[in-house]
Amino acid sequence: MKTKNIIKLLVLLPLLSSCDDLFTPANENIRGLDAMYQEPSYAQGILANAYILLPYSSTPNSDVATDDAVTNDFTSSYLKMATGSWAANNDPMSQWASRRNAIQYLNIFLENVDKVTWSKTETISKMFDDRMKGEAYGLRALQLYSLLVAHGGWSNGQLLGVPIVTTPENTSSDFNVPRNSFQDCVDSIYADADRAISLLPLDFGDVSNDDIPAKYKAIGVTNSSDYNRVCGDIVKGRITGRIVEAIKAQVALLAASPAYNKGTKVTWENAADAAAKVLDRINGVSGMSATGGTWYCNDAEIKALTAGSVPAEIIWRSDIGDNYDFEGDNFPPSLRGKGRINPTQNLVDAFPMANGFPITDSNSDYAATDPYTGRDPRLAQYIVVNGSTQGPNKKEIITGTYGTTVDVTNKENGYSTRTGYYLRKLTRSECNPDPNYKTSAKHYSARIRYTELFLDYAEAANEAWGPTGKGSHAYSAYDVIKAIRARAGVGATNGDAYLESIKGDKAKMRELIRNERRIELCFENHRFYDLRRWQVDLSKLNETAMGTQIDKKSDGTLNFTPLKVEEREYKDYMYYGPVPYEETLKWTNLQQNDGWK
Repeated sequence: MKTKNIIKLLVLLPLLSSCDDLFTPANENIRGLDAMYQEPSYAQGILANAYILLPYSSTPNSDVATDDAVTNDFTSSYLKMATGSWAANNDPMSQWASRRNAIQYLNIFLENVDKVTWSKTETISKMFDDRMKGEAYGLRALQLYSLLVAHGGWSNGQLLGVPIVTTPENTSSDFNVPRNSFQDCVDSIYADADRAISLLPLDFGDVSNDDIPAKYKAIGVTNSSDYNRVCGDIVKGRITGRIVEAIKAQVALLAASPAYNKGTKVTWENAADAAAKVLDRINGVSGMSATGGTWYCNDAEIKALTAGSVPAEIIWRSDIGDNYDFEGDNFPPSLRGKGRINPTQNLVDAFPMANGFPITDSNSDYAATDPYTGRDPRLAQYIVVNGSTQGPNKKEIITGTYGTTVDVTNKENGYSTRTGYYLRKLTRSECNPDPNYKTSAKHYSARIRYTELFLDYAEAANEAWGPTGKGSHAYSAYDVIKAIRARAGVGATNGDAYLESIKGDKAKMRELIRNERRIELCFENHRFYDLRRWQVDLSKLNETAMGTQIDKKSDGTLNFTPLKVEEREYKDYMYYGPVPYEETLKWTNLQQNDGWK
């Protein structure tokens, strides 16, 4: 367990500090934990480790293990997982070591934070203490949630989570402990989240004297510069009360989902209420960002972002980087990209027509001989299809067999698409990875988006109260989905007749909500666990990843032939990830999830 390495290091710190003959100057370079009490920067460094270990990915790794995408990188561990090699000792989805390491740092910090002299001014020190503890509790809730998603599961008739650890582990700790129940873990996350919310501001940002929080005015904070020093613009980007509320909503949705709700007390109503708490802060559906669906390439918006600030669509984001790395990995090879992520025909078929009807519906006007015309505008925004343009010079990308470049499907170059499609979402068209130009652009990753929370609410509200039911809120699942589709330009010419036709049918609305979630959140690492928490039929987990071969006939028309690209091989116990095999070998009380060895 990597946590033990942290413990060993901390135990060695005071020993090493006495070895002046071996390590000089020891006092400056190697210190024990007590050094943090008088050195706030040292204390913050311990907390910073939990930020370094945040459980987010800037690339859509897990999507290539779903029906949404494949990769042309045959060394990918996610490809291997999807095609039969997922095992307890070979788990690319594992969060065990990183999350537990982060929790160890947070526990060390929380045990010592009240001893730190943050400032010689008592009121300022109190504000620092509140904020730092609030961050630590919020981060611990997030880290435990990520462990629960990856490793929670059924074992011998019990829904289990992971061992809950809330104090620092050391060499005398008992590591051979059983897993806590899933519900225990949910309760622990909620407890930490509530502590965080009570200590943190809703958002960080500079305020005037009049807007200093009442609890700090009560202890004598009257100068806004003192408050802003602690909780102002300077710390934007760290976890906040708003972010923690969103994490609570994510936890509630997970626990209420079919794969887990038989082992928890969390209901669909609870999940809807938790999401609504976040959404009501932006006035519900009326606060939905008009450009939220293209958050990753809204150029003027991105350029205007200051340190830690967020646009209307984003609850939490990563830092901004100026590069062309993602384009170098995913642009078609004719644009000097490696074409790594290849959207599937399965995903392409999930996009409805612009009139809102699924392509399988007789009212859709879909033509198999002209499959990309008249489609949901999001298809063109997220996926490069045959004949699309991409890159700074809007180069036409031909994936059909009649193409003359390396972009043709299954061209023998190692970088061409396997499915007939390339990725557009998350890329910046102005980038040019050609080594002769190396044109970069600003990028960031969306850790939590409002659209995700809107879809969380729609899913939970539909299950709790039906498509048009609102519970105690001002909007329904129907209202949310109508707004999302209207933003995308779907159903604009016919009042979204398809949505209107199903708004009285809970099952059909469920299907539509799941499909909208698939489209809106594609390539953002949601699909892998969405399919599992919904407990879809095993045949869906094992749905063959499809592509299309496009040939040009003698009369110039195109012929589209389905192409089997990759068979999936998931077993019936793989709705829940495993506990790492090496951990179960070390600790006899650590139960494995059913089916895993």
